[in-house]
Amino acid sequence: MAATSGTDEQVSGELVSVAHALSLPAESYGNDLPPTQLAWDLSMQHAEVYYKLISSVDPQFLKLTKVDDQIYSEFRKNFETLRIDVLDPEELKSESAKEKWRPFCLKFNGIVEDFNYGTLLRLDCSQGYTEENTIFAPRIQFFAIEIARNREGYNKAVYISVQDKEGEKGVYNGGEKVADNGEEENTKNRGEKGADSGEEKKEGINREDKTDKGGEKEKEADKEINKSGEKAM
Repeated sequence: MAATSGTDEQVSGELVSVAHALSLPAESYGNDLPPTQLAWDLSMQHAEVYYKLISSVDPQFLKLTKVDDQIYSEFRKNFETLRIDVLDPEELKSESAKEKWRPFCLKFNGIVEDFNYGTLLRLDCSQGYTEENTIFAPRIQFFAIEIARNREGYNKAVYISVQDKEGEKGVYNGGEKVADNGEEENTKNRGEKGADSGEEKKEGINREDKTDKGGEKEKEADKEINKSGEKAM
């Protein structure tokens, strides 16, 4: 139990660290690279951290920032009907969309660190971060959409998929173990059967030996009787 408790604390601590990393300002990652390369590297780190997070725990229970409630409330008030499971890039990047998103984003200037920093956002929330499935979006836009995906249950597809794969690995390994045990059992049975056959064979030989010895004794007895009869005559 102590080992299990220690493992749970380690996982919990790791997830807290991962969640904390999402809210760090850009300069926390260092700035010794060219701006374009730095932006890309930071976005990739951010994406890897976030995907690890939603793969490890049920996303409905995640808290990405200190103001998740405010972000979600403002988001759904301004984008009540926006489909978020599979995003349409036009709903984010077109001129009309930008006009609608701009006032929402500016509300979080000073509230969310680097609110307008470029961040990778998945288009289809059931898939990972691939070139075809990502676009750049302001950080606050990422938070708004991903908080909504978590709370509304869309990101659970990723969590379930990863957990199912882990479960399949466990079942497969367990199946190999069962098969090995079965083979050991068969070998044991064959050994016991061989031992039984050997015992039966040994008993058969012993019985034959006894029979032969008994026959020889009877012959010797007959000879003694015949000799006695001859002497009497």
